[in-house]
Amino acid sequence: MTDKNPWEDMMRQMQDMAKTFPAMDAFTPKGFEAMMGLMPKDLMETFFGNKLNPDGLDAKTRLLLTLAGLTMQGAQNDVAIRQTVRHAAEAGAHRQQIIETIGQMALFAGLPAMQRAMDLAQPVLDEMSEQADKNKEGDA
Repeated sequence: MTDKNPWEDMMRQMQDMAKTFPAMDAFTPKGFEAMMGLMPKDLMETFFGNKLNPDGLDAKTRLLLTLAGLTMQGAQNDVAIRQTVRHAAEAGAHRQQIIETIGQMALFAGLPAMQRAMDLAQPVLDEMSEQADKNKEGDA
């Protein structure tokens, strides 16, 4: 019997293979997040909203609930929270609605989880406000 880990060779081979892909050496989680697109509102309503179920929840409400759930889990998934904030805004959620959704979770998830989610959401909200200001200037 050997003390060698059976997965060690496989992991080394996979790492060597990943290094052969040109883009993989520059891969970062932030870079991957930047590649993710923003789903248009109409598409969100079709897949996550009430287009197929008119009496159901709309996409904005579903995304605010998703944000609440991510906060309740301790705000552990940075990318998911930032993407959910972006998609909620695209679905029609206002800045204050996003902030209040996260803030409400302090009662249930605790202040650390709420603060972490807010720390993740704030730069996204600021970025979206700056973009909206630039768009207004361009329209004027």
